[in-house]
Amino acid sequence: MIRLQNIAKAIGGSMLLGAVLLSGCQQPAKSIEFKVMNKLALDRPAETVSIPVAKVAELVQQYGVENLLLYDVATDSLLLTQPLDTDADGTIDEILFQTSIKANEERKFTLKGAENGASQQPQSKLQTYSRFVPERTDDYTWENDRVAFRTYGPVAQQMVEQGIKGGTLTSGIDAWLKRVEYPIINKWYEGYKENSNFYHVDRGEGYDPYHVGISRGIGGIGVLVDDSLYVSRNFTEYKTIAEGPIRTVFELTYAPWQAGNQQVQETKRISLDLGSNMARIEEVLESEKALPNLTIGITLHDKKGEVKANQEQGWFRYWEVMDDSNLGTGLVVDPQQVKEFRDHRVAAKDQSHLYVVTAPKDNALVYYAGFGWDKSGQFKSAEEWDQYLADFARRLASPLEVKF
Repeated sequence: MIRLQNIAKAIGGSMLLGAVLLSGCQQPAKSIEFKVMNKLALDRPAETVSIPVAKVAELVQQYGVENLLLYDVATDSLLLTQPLDTDADGTIDEILFQTSIKANEERKFTLKGAENGASQQPQSKLQTYSRFVPERTDDYTWENDRVAFRTYGPVAQQMVEQGIKGGTLTSGIDAWLKRVEYPIINKWYEGYKENSNFYHVDRGEGYDPYHVGISRGIGGIGVLVDDSLYVSRNFTEYKTIAEGPIRTVFELTYAPWQAGNQQVQETKRISLDLGSNMARIEEVLESEKALPNLTIGITLHDKKGEVKANQEQGWFRYWEVMDDSNLGTGLVVDPQQVKEFRDHRVAAKDQSHLYVVTAPKDNALVYYAGFGWDKSGQFKSAEEWDQYLADFARRLASPLEVKF
C-alpha cells in the first residue's frame, strides 16, 4: 500500500494542494480556456460576463481566486476581474469581467493561475459603488460611471410622520444626473454637510433635479388593485453585498405593507454594472396568496412628457424636459411577464405614472430601471434613448453564451 504524502513546494515555487499521485495521473491544470459567443447581429460594448467558480474550481483550489489572471486570447491582454460572493456567505460564487464583442462574434479567453497573481491584477479608475448615507438622514445610494440613484430609509419616514422638516416618505427611486465618469456620491454628500442645496446645483459634474415625492420615481413598485396602487414605505434594513470595478450589489428590506386585503413582505436586491444606464432590480414579495400583479412605475412629473413603449420587446420609457435639458427614463422587463402598460395621468400630485403591470412568477420579478440625460453626452435625443432601450432588451433576451 502506498502512503500519500503532501508536498510543500513544486517546480517554480507554486503550491500544490493535492498529494503525490500514482504515475500516469495528470498534473493539476494551470489554466482553463473558454469562449464567449454573441449570437446577436448587434455589437455589445462593455458587456459583463460571469464565470461560475464551480467551472474553475480546480484553479481556485490550487491558487486562490485572488491569484487567477484572465487573458483575452486574441490580444494576449490581461483583463480586469471582480470576484463576487453572490449570496454573502463568505465564499466566492462567480468571477466577473467585461468585454466588448462584435455582432455574431466569438472570443476566446484563458484563465491562468499564478502564485503572485494578486499583485499582477489590473486596476481601474472607474468604479461601481453603493453605501448607506447616515450623514444625509439615511439615504442609500448607488452609482457607476454613467448614472447614480438613491432611495430613502426609516429616519426620513419618521421625520415626515412626526412633522419634522426635511423628511421623505417613499419607496420610490431618485436619479442623480451625472456628466462625469468618476464617482460623485461621496463628494456631493460632503458638500451637503456645508450646504443642503449642494447637489441640487450643477457645478459641471451633474446634479439632482429629479423630484420623487410620494411617487414611484424610476422603477419603484406596487400592487395595483381596482385602480389603486398599494406600495411599501421607506426601507427598514439594508445589506451591502458587493462593490467593485464591475458590479455593486445590495439588498433592501421593507416593513410589511397592505395590498388591498393582503399583507406583503418585500425584499429588493439591486445591482448596477459598469457601463450600464440600467440598474437590475429583483423583487421578492411574500404574501398568503398569489398577488394579482406587480406593477412598476415611472413618475410623469408635470405630465408634459411623452410615453413610448414596445410591449412585444419589453421596453417602456418617458421623455421629458428637465430644467434646460431633457431626460429619458425607462424600464426593461421580460415581455412574457408583462400584462399591460398604462399612461396614467391624474390631477393628484406625484400620482401620474407610466405603469407596467406584470405577472410575477411565484411573487418574484426581475426588471431593469434607469435613465439617460442629454447633458451627460451619452444620448442626444429621445430616438437615441429608445434605441438604447431596444438594444438592451435584445441583449437580455439573447445573453452571451459561455462555453468551457
